[in-house]
Amino acid sequence: MDLKFDEKGLIPAIVQDEKSGDVLMLAYMNEESVRRTLETGTTWFWSRSRSEFWNKGATSGNFQKVKKVMYDCDSDALLVIVEQSGEGACHTGAWSCFFRELKG
Repeated sequence: MDLKFDEKGLIPAIVQDEKSGDVLMLAYMNEESVRRTLETGTTWFWSRSRSEFWNKGATSGNFQKVKKVMYDCDSDALLVIVEQSGEGACHTGAWSCFFRELKG
């Protein structure tokens, strides 16, 4: 892989819905979760707080079917285009994790 992982072996992955274009979430992947994502066609991430792999939707049923995985010009960030199923991507029950606006 030509990807640049950080000192902890992680790379940020922005997840975007294929149909709406909505940014659904940001999570982190390591080399193994990238491999699992490409092999299974569903998103796999590395939980920094639990130090374990998680397959998005395994407990909620809100799976993400991977359509395309892109990487940026510096090879240090991923954009994962998905078909989001179920209620949405956020653990709060929201469609997207980005539902709050920061105002100044």
